[in-house]
Amino acid sequence: MIMTLTFILLINVTLLILIKMIPLVNLHKILDREKKSPFECGFDPFSNARMSFSIHFFSVSLMFLIFDIEITLILPLPLIKSNMKMAHWILFSFFMVFVLITGLMMEWKEGSMEWK
Repeated sequence: MIMTLTFILLINVTLLILIKMIPLVNLHKILDREKKSPFECGFDPFSNARMSFSIHFFSVSLMFLIFDIEITLILPLPLIKSNMKMAHWILFSFFMVFVLITGLMMEWKEGSMEWK
């Protein structure tokens, strides 16, 4: 029993020493200021923070988010069919498809789908 505990303690201490030595071996990976900075979607993090960006980029990302959420609501429709009444399931299915098509037509009419 004591021999087993001593062996486990010896392994733990050895691993602790090895883990503490790894940063000393990896000195070639010293990070400079630019490597430590976060990547900000192509924006230079060292420049002016008030730099404006294209509102079209924002609207395309918003369209993607809205349509992506609606698709996540449509995909489980076949699975919930057995848990709902058929009339409610058909009504919900048509409503979700109607919302998707209406949103697509509005975005198309507005011209948000075309990259300028």
